[in-house]
Amino acid sequence: MIPSGYLHSATLTMKDTAYCPDAFNYQRRSSRPVQVGNIGIGGEHPIRVQSMTTTNTLDVDATVAQSIRMIEVGCELVRITAPSKRDAEALEHIAQQLREAGHDVPLVADIHFTPNAAEIAAEHVEKVRVNPGNYADKKRFENLVYTDESYEEELSRIRVKFTPLVRKCKTLGKAMRIGTNHGSLSDRIMSRYGDTAMGMVESALEFLRICVDEAYFKVVVSMKSSNPQVMVQAYRLLVARMEEENMAFPLHLGVTEAGDGEDGRVKSALGIGTLLEDGLGDTVRVSLTEEPEAEMPVGRMLVERYAGREGHAAIPPVESNLDPFAYTRRACHEVGQTGGKNVPVVVHTLRDEDTEPARLFGAGYRYSVPLDKWNLDDAACDVVYAGSRSLTFGLPGTLQVLMDADAWRQLEHKPAQHIPLWSANQLANIPHPQDGQIHWVRVRRKDVGPALKAAVSDGSGNMRADLVWVVETEHVHAMVDLRTTVLALDAAGCNAPVVLRRTWSELDVDRLTLHAATDLGGPMIDGLGDGLWVDAPHVPLQKRNALSFGILQAARTRISKTEYISCPSCGRTLFDLQETTAKIREVTHHLKGVKIGIMGCIVNGPGEMADADYGYVGTGPGKITLYKEKEVVRRNVPEDDAVDALIDLIREHGDWVEAPTV
Repeated sequence: MIPSGYLHSATLTMKDTAYCPDAFNYQRRSSRPVQVGNIGIGGEHPIRVQSMTTTNTLDVDATVAQSIRMIEVGCELVRITAPSKRDAEALEHIAQQLREAGHDVPLVADIHFTPNAAEIAAEHVEKVRVNPGNYADKKRFENLVYTDESYEEELSRIRVKFTPLVRKCKTLGKAMRIGTNHGSLSDRIMSRYGDTAMGMVESALEFLRICVDEAYFKVVVSMKSSNPQVMVQAYRLLVARMEEENMAFPLHLGVTEAGDGEDGRVKSALGIGTLLEDGLGDTVRVSLTEEPEAEMPVGRMLVERYAGREGHAAIPPVESNLDPFAYTRRACHEVGQTGGKNVPVVVHTLRDEDTEPARLFGAGYRYSVPLDKWNLDDAACDVVYAGSRSLTFGLPGTLQVLMDADAWRQLEHKPAQHIPLWSANQLANIPHPQDGQIHWVRVRRKDVGPALKAAVSDGSGNMRADLVWVVETEHVHAMVDLRTTVLALDAAGCNAPVVLRRTWSELDVDRLTLHAATDLGGPMIDGLGDGLWVDAPHVPLQKRNALSFGILQAARTRISKTEYISCPSCGRTLFDLQETTAKIREVTHHLKGVKIGIMGCIVNGPGEMADADYGYVGTGPGKITLYKEKEVVRRNVPEDDAVDALIDLIREHGDWVEAPTV
C-alpha cells in the first residue's frame, strides 16, 4: 500500500519545490528550533557539527577523555552508545565528569533494541537517539505479510512501546532524534515498502506522528544510508512528506558507514553537500572509519560554505521533469565515447610538465618502453585538455585530447584523437559535420536559449549530432547552477551529452575534495552528467584523477575500484575497525566493482550487507560472521582467521582475481 500523499515525481519550477525551499536559489529550509542543552538546532541557529565516541561506554574514564578531545576540536554534540541498561547508567558518571572538567557540550545517547535503556539515558543526557527500525521492531530478513488491519495493530503496538519515552523526554525537557538507517529497516517496513527511500521515510513518520500526537516537538530526524543516492532521495522525500503533514522538524544529515580516507570524505560530501546545497540540514555528522576527532574538520569544511550564502546572484528557473526522489540518467545521444550508454567520462587539464608520456601515469596510463606499448588502469581518464598544444607522441588508443579551437584550426594535419574545444561565442566558426569529427563547446547558463539552438542546428532545425557541451560555472551556488544549465539545455532542445566542469585555482586539497564532490557530484546524483572535469591545475594530476573517479564511484555512476562500506566504530564495536579495514583493503583493493561491508556489530551490519557483495561483521569478542550479501555464510570465525576466510569466500563465489604485478 502506497500512502496517498506519496510524491512520486516533481517538476522543478519556482511554484513546486516541495522537497526544498527553492530549487534554483539557495535558501535554507525553515524548521522548528529544538533546544538541546545549551545549544539550538534548526530555526535561525547555525548548522551544528557533531560526532560519536568509539570507546566502551562502561569505561567511563576513556569515554570522558575521548569526549574532551572531540570537544576541543569543535564537536558541538557528543553522541555515546548505550546498548544496555548498564551503559545507560554509566552516562550519569560520564556527564558528571565532563561537567566537573568544565565542559557543557550536550550529550546524546545512541539507543538500539533496548527501550528501557533509552528511558534511563533520558535522565542523564540532553538528547536521546532512537532507531525506528529496531526500537520496537526486529530485523530477521523475514518476508512478512500484513493486511491493513494487522498492520494497524502493529502500529498500535509501536505506540505503546514508544510513548513512554516520548512522555518522559517531554516531562524532563530532553530532546530526541528519530534516526532511520537504510541498513536497519524492520522486516515489517521492508515487507510493505521494500528496500526503498519511501520505506525509510515511512519508518520515521510512524514515530513522528506519535510525537505530534503527544504535543512533543523537541525532535530532530535523520535518514542515513551508506549509498549517497539513496540518502539524498530519502531526505528529499522526507521533507516533502513532512510538508504534507505540516511538520517542520530539523534535519540531522549523514552518510553512514562512509569509510575512511578520501573515499569516506568524497562519499560524505556527495550526500551531505548535495542536501546542504538544497538548503536542507541543521546538523551534520561525517561518519569516518577514523578517530572521531578526524571527523570534525571535515564537517566544519562542509558547513562553512553556507554561512552567509543567501543573497547570491539569482539563477533563472527552468521547468523540467526531473524527479528528485529517484535516479534516472538523463537521455541523450552518443557522441564518440561520451553520452548515450557510455559511462561518464573523466577529463583533466594537463599542466606543462604533464605533456610527456611518463607524466600520464598520474591519469592512469603507464608506458612500457621495452614493449613499446601503453597499459591502462581501471581508473584511466578518457580525455585530457592540452590547451594550445598538440600531443605529438603516440597516444593510448582510448585517450582523446582536447585543444583550444583556434590552435586546432592551425594544425595542417588534424590527428583523429584531437578534439577542438570552442567557446559559445565561436559557434559560427564550427565547421559543418564531416568525417566523424567531434566538437566540444563551453557553455554557461547565460549562453543557453533559442539563439544557441539556432546556432547548432543542422539546417533542418534538428540538433547537430557531433557536439558535446562542457557546462561550466563560477557561481557560488555551483551545484544548482550546473544542474539548471543542463535542464535549460534540454528545455531549449539542445540535449547533447554534457560534461560538468568547475575550475578551482586556490583551494587546498582537503577543501577541493569536498567542494568537487558536492558541486560536480550533486548533479550526478540527479542523473545529469555524462562526464566531469575537476579543473584544478595547482593540484597534481594523480590526485585529480583519483578524486574524479572517486566522485563517480560514490555517485554509483562509474565503478572503477573496490568499494568499502565500513562503519565509523563506537562503543558497540567488537574489533579494531581501522586496523581491520586497512588489512582487508590491502588484500582486496584490486577487486574492481566488488563491495565489501566491514561492520563492528550487528546493529546496521546485516542491513548494510544487502548493499554489499560480502560482509565482515563483529558478532562477539574475537568472533566474526561472514556474509554473502544479506545471507550468513560462516558464523563465529576467529578474528585472526577472518580475513583469510573472507578471501576464501570471495574465491568460492568467483569474484576473486589475483592482484596485478606492477
